[in-house]
Amino acid sequence: MPDASDQEAGTTWVDRFSLNGKKAVVTGATKGIGNEICRVFAEAGADIVAMGRDQAGLSAVCEVIEARGRRCLGVKADLASIEGVDEAASLALDYFGSVDILVNSAGVALVAPLLEASVEDWDRTMAINLRAPFLLGKAFAPGMIAQGGGKIINISSQTGVIALPEHAAYASSKGGLNALTKSMMVEWAPHNIQVNAICPTIILTPMGREVWGDPAKGQPMLDRTPLGRFGEPVEVADLALYMASPASDLMNGAIVMLEGGFTAV
Repeated sequence: MPDASDQEAGTTWVDRFSLNGKKAVVTGATKGIGNEICRVFAEAGADIVAMGRDQAGLSAVCEVIEARGRRCLGVKADLASIEGVDEAASLALDYFGSVDILVNSAGVALVAPLLEASVEDWDRTMAINLRAPFLLGKAFAPGMIAQGGGKIINISSQTGVIALPEHAAYASSKGGLNALTKSMMVEWAPHNIQVNAICPTIILTPMGREVWGDPAKGQPMLDRTPLGRFGEPVEVADLALYMASPASDLMNGAIVMLEGGFTAV
């Protein structure tokens, strides 16, 4: 990845935000935020390994990426198991050799009041939302170190910073992901690896619209949000593009709130 010398006069803003020639792994690629990140990264010039659970969705996202002239490998991955993560990482490394950018976007939100939450849902949430990013970071960081740098972007949540009812497992996993982001950063920054996290508000993916589109559910959240609206997937993808590009080479260990001011008041 570029170092400070690449930011000297002579490069344009287009160059600084370009991913031309970069190789990215994106988890949760078949739906929502991860899907939009794949599209935006491909438009910026990246080749992509798209990981997800839905084979039809993987075929569709690869079709979108390849239509933009980029390479894509769809990897059906069970990120809830250690073996599934290891297998997916091995396929990505076999395809790319090494990886420039890792986006940990896959996640589950199994919400329930604490007194009703099951151990099984807690463990599944931690496995996908926290353990998988830990294992994928370990899988791809050695190659980033060997090549002189890389970018890791963790898709967290505003709920990793503030509390919401019935979100104990989800909030704990995302709070842990924020801490993992900083731990990765402090160990890997000397190798020119930037590790940052995005903490979005509710994003209006199809699932987000289904869950939060009902005014009885969504309006109380909107009333607490100074901007007065939820987010769109492309808004997260655009921030991820900045974090993946040379433009963000000085940003490291940042936990970036993308939530219309919800946590600022």
